[in-house]
Amino acid sequence: MSNTPSGSNIVTRFAPSPTGFLHIGGARTALFNWAFARHHGGQFLLRIEDTDRARSTEAAVQAILDGMSWLGLQADQAPVYQHQNAARHVAVATQLLDTGHAYKCYCTAEEVAAMRETARAAGLPMRYDGTWRDRPASDAPEGLPFVVRFKAPQTGETIIEDQVQGTVRVANDQLDDLVLLRSDGTPTYMLSVVVDDHDMAVTHIIRGDDHLTNATRQAQIYQALDWPIPIFAHIPLIHGADGAKLSKRHGALGVDAYRDMGYLPEAMRNYLARLGWSHGDDEVFSTEQLVDWFSLDKIGKSPSRFDTDKLDNINGHHLRQHDDAQLCALVCAMQPDFDAHRESLTQAMPLLKERAKSLHDLVAGGDFLRAQRPLSLDEKAQKALDPETVDRLRMVHQRLAHLPSWSKTSIEAELRAYMDENQIKLGQIGLGLRAALVGNSQGPGIFDVLALLTQQEALARIADQI
Repeated sequence: MSNTPSGSNIVTRFAPSPTGFLHIGGARTALFNWAFARHHGGQFLLRIEDTDRARSTEAAVQAILDGMSWLGLQADQAPVYQHQNAARHVAVATQLLDTGHAYKCYCTAEEVAAMRETARAAGLPMRYDGTWRDRPASDAPEGLPFVVRFKAPQTGETIIEDQVQGTVRVANDQLDDLVLLRSDGTPTYMLSVVVDDHDMAVTHIIRGDDHLTNATRQAQIYQALDWPIPIFAHIPLIHGADGAKLSKRHGALGVDAYRDMGYLPEAMRNYLARLGWSHGDDEVFSTEQLVDWFSLDKIGKSPSRFDTDKLDNINGHHLRQHDDAQLCALVCAMQPDFDAHRESLTQAMPLLKERAKSLHDLVAGGDFLRAQRPLSLDEKAQKALDPETVDRLRMVHQRLAHLPSWSKTSIEAELRAYMDENQIKLGQIGLGLRAALVGNSQGPGIFDVLALLTQQEALARIADQI
């Protein structure tokens, strides 16, 4: 399968319908198109397929644009809105009528339904039976509505050389004459897609394999118009971890939900790429590596499985690689009241991100920095402050209050000296200190917690509990 145009001649597109959020499957399709175009130095385009005006909403369009922006999948041109090209689609349908590749059908919806029911009862494919296919124009009833149907080949087969699925053959007698224009004169999806892909000079159509049956029908329209047929690559769908079709219970949420759950866009790109595509045993990689490595022949033929645990692990890896100041900015954007503690949060970030799997984990780990006195203690923290521990905290408070310098090194040295003198272990004082300083079991090691707080703040928090 080496019929790939070279370099900047390659054009891919992502063509979502704006009837809801940008879901995981759509985001992966967009990523594969973007990565393929970037790998070859070509163009990646975005088309909003909004011909269903009743179901298309501005909110859904904005959700798609926002999701694409957050994922970093910028198109190389302004989005194309399919409904704005309706006149062009109608003109092409008229061209097919003029060349004998389409015809007007005056059957009512009830008549077509009856045809399909008769075929079903006979165990045949449920389809339109071609009543008006070869009738002369003189038979056309005057003034009655009609649809324009494509005059599909009835013999032989249509062959698609799919870059993922391999050779796909469909017998032409299994396909009926699809509708190009509805009775109200509006174009159908099947016609609009072909015309727009041609007019946008799309060379590669990379999409879910639920569109595979559409490819043969669309190829026939291309042939009738004497237009070059793009290269198809139909990627298997995403399933849940249990192997069932992906649904909301598996994590089939909008991209915006994953952003709000604290995932990084580079981690989402990494994880989505691994859903159906692979580069050896590499699980974690940068976006630059994805672009460098990406090819259609590395896309598998089997459905991939969405696994939240793997996504969490990949996100944790990218968090650890991320710039501390940038992570701090992301946390402050999520929780603006962290801004007053930006300096200490940035200092704490190398510690916070070691165990974090999401931005929310960073928020939870760094919460002690912005906590207001007196701290609200959870149940575990309250139990840690038994009378014996409180007595020890009084001694610790006195010793820390006299420290001439406030650093992790000096704090740890003083506390270890206290433990040695009193023959106690860190656990016998550390849990109480954490309870007083943090109010829960979250956050970095206790010496780091003390050092990240000012001496005045740390002593005040301990004093609140003694």
